[in-house]
Order: sequence, then C-alpha cells, then structure tokens
Amino acid sequence: MKLEALIQKCCEQDLDAQSKVYQLYADKLFGVSLKYSRNYQDAEDNLQDSFLTIFDKIKQYKHNGSFEGWLKRITIHTALKKYREKTPLQIVKEVANESENEAFNLEETLFSMDVLLGFVQQLPDRYRLIFNLYVLDEYSHKEIASLLKISEGTSKSNLSRAKKILKEKVEIHQKKFT
Repeated sequence: MKLEALIQKCCEQDLDAQSKVYQLYADKLFGVSLKYSRNYQDAEDNLQDSFLTIFDKIKQYKHNGSFEGWLKRITIHTALKKYREKTPLQIVKEVANESENEAFNLEETLFSMDVLLGFVQQLPDRYRLIFNLYVLDEYSHKEIASLLKISEGTSKSNLSRAKKILKEKVEIHQKKFT
C-alpha cells in the first residue's frame, strides 16, 4: 500500500493502517524519543504518547514535506511538552562570554557513537534537550527558545555548557584508553 493511501486509511481511523504506520516508523521515532528522554522507560512512554498524538492529528498532515519529518516533529514536541510539565521553572544565569562554538569535533573521538550518545544522555535535562535540538536536529536558537520558553541567550549559554561537559567527558574517556 502506498504511503498516501496508508495515511488516508489512518485518517479514517483504520486500525490495520495505524498498526502498519507504527511498524514502519516506531524504531526511528524511538531513537528520536530516546534522544529527548532521560531514560529508556521515559522514551517508551514518549513514543506511545507521540503515536497517540500522531493518529489524533493525522488529518492535519498536508503532504508538504516528508511524512517522516512530520512524525519526528510530533515526537520531539511530545517529549518537550512532557519535559516542561515535569520540570519546575529554573532560573539559569546567562554567561555572556561563553562561546557557542566551543571546540567539539565528533570526528576526532576514538569511540563509538553509542558511547557519545551515552554521554549526551547523562547531561542535565536542559542541556541535553538544547544540545539535541541544536546539534542533532538543527533547530535555531530562536526556535529552541520558543519551544522551551527561554531566551535565545539562555539557549546559547546552555548549548555552550553542554558542549563543555561533553568535551570533558570525551577527554576523560580518551585518557582511559590511551
């Protein structure tokens, strides 16, 4: 069945079509969910909530851009919404002299992406979310500020801090194995 027909069936609340969409995209979306979740269980919960939202709002998909991209945006927004609901307002002091371009080159790392993603998972929630949005999903600081209801400066500062923490973890890890 073609994707357009599958989407149309989902709009009609066809359970077989919904099951097929779930089977096609669950693994990819779980990876997205895991990036934005503190742990595996939270990622599973976010994935399920994402699919509930997807099937509830599938009629809003306009067939502009990729369907997978639309699904990923819903998954990211679902995880961010849960983060905002669980996290009390935190005042984070902005540091003007921190560089957004903190030196951090993934190509220079001597270990697997799984290890690096493990380091990312260990970041404090705000830093992890901003790092993922900016570095991995290419959101702008303006978009991040809007999503997380923070200033652009706070987004930049938190990104810089996240990169600094990751750089330190990478250096410690590399020293252990050299």
